[in-house]
Amino acid sequence: MRHLSPLERFADQSLVIRATAALAVFALALAGCGSVMPGSVVGDGGGSGGAVAMTGVGPGVTDESVKVVFVGVDLEAVKGVTGFKTANAGDPEKQVEALETWVNANGGVGGRKLDAVFRLYDAQKDSPAAEEQLCKQVVQDDKAFAVVLTGQFQDNARPCYAMEKTLVLDATLVATDDATYKKHYPYLWSASYPSYDGFVRAYVQTLSEQGFFKGRKQVGVVAADNAINRTTMEELAIPLLEDAGVKPEVAWVDTTDQGSLFMGTGQGAVTFRSAGIDRVMFLGGARLASIFATQATTQEFKARYAVSTFDNPAFFVNNPDMLPASILKGMVGVGFAPSQEVGDAQLAFPGTDAEKKCIDIYSEAGISFESREAARVALPYCDAALLLQAGATELTDDFNAGAWGAAVESLGSAFVPATGFTGALGPGKQAASGAYRVIRFDDSCGCFVYEGGDVDFPTS
Repeated sequence: MRHLSPLERFADQSLVIRATAALAVFALALAGCGSVMPGSVVGDGGGSGGAVAMTGVGPGVTDESVKVVFVGVDLEAVKGVTGFKTANAGDPEKQVEALETWVNANGGVGGRKLDAVFRLYDAQKDSPAAEEQLCKQVVQDDKAFAVVLTGQFQDNARPCYAMEKTLVLDATLVATDDATYKKHYPYLWSASYPSYDGFVRAYVQTLSEQGFFKGRKQVGVVAADNAINRTTMEELAIPLLEDAGVKPEVAWVDTTDQGSLFMGTGQGAVTFRSAGIDRVMFLGGARLASIFATQATTQEFKARYAVSTFDNPAFFVNNPDMLPASILKGMVGVGFAPSQEVGDAQLAFPGTDAEKKCIDIYSEAGISFESREAARVALPYCDAALLLQAGATELTDDFNAGAWGAAVESLGSAFVPATGFTGALGPGKQAASGAYRVIRFDDSCGCFVYEGGDVDFPTS
């Protein structure tokens, strides 16, 4: 059978529908709804001044208040354009106001008032220039001590804040490895998600234990092509896969724009089909799983897929009209953020003490959520606010990122993110999520379910 060219495929109405579905996925990746587009980093953890300050006050700190900018994206606007089905995440600005009110009524931030500023970012126009502009607004106009980021995917975003000595509490599902956290210490932290290194180890280990590679000599790996993922693949993922007995055939995908994204995933499907590969996994996020599955359908490529939280498994369940049902059969992987992967019928909502605390905070402000998925933005916001508060408890005159970072390290695993299962902070650890669970698609319920309990992310 002759395979249609890209132009011919887009001329075919049925394939236009599939392409539109994939475009919807891409647009929502830019909106920061559980997606990832990891990027390279520049600069050093000491900011523009080099050494990390441990005395004095940081930007945005006065005797009375601490200014923190919460960045939000308009998910409902994106849904209106794409038709993507997902639970309504509510009003992020009101959620930030609720957190500000609660924190200030419960000791503030080191005895100072939390001055929370909300900025809405147009994720559909995401670009390096747009993110640099936002960074300048936060550090120059707002003069903020910290920024809570959602929907920020370009290479220059996090280095920009670190160079300006502005604390970043990253609430975006971005694949940030240990080396990047170390490079930007003490300015880069995640209050909700794990370090990428531990995730990759857990992912490969779980797939091996679940028999995903059984009887296979090769596995297809769809990988985002950027500095962090290149390094992680070459130094960690590929050796781990080879130790598991399979040779990875890597399809590198440039995820910075729609054209390269479609070209890379489409070519990957052709390569895997030609090589007779029928097991595919994804590393680097950026909704590669959803878009690849769509492209694979047009290329008549069939395989069993491995997925993770980075691939937003809920997408596959919520949008059955966008992809064939066969795509879901046998899906297995790892999950560390329930709001991105399982329904409330599979895990009671709210569940953990940390999750209940955040839901209670919003409830006091008259904010409710129809499901855990609907709280997928509010929970990371809450994690960031509570971690900021926890790290500032003993800070007085010396209220700066260096002193705050040292205090947060001392919290260890006692800080548990509402977004996940267990805590993991400590010396040299800047990502708060400490455990994952095995996820599997269950044909009987047509949903993803957890198998077994919490498993600590491996460190080596």
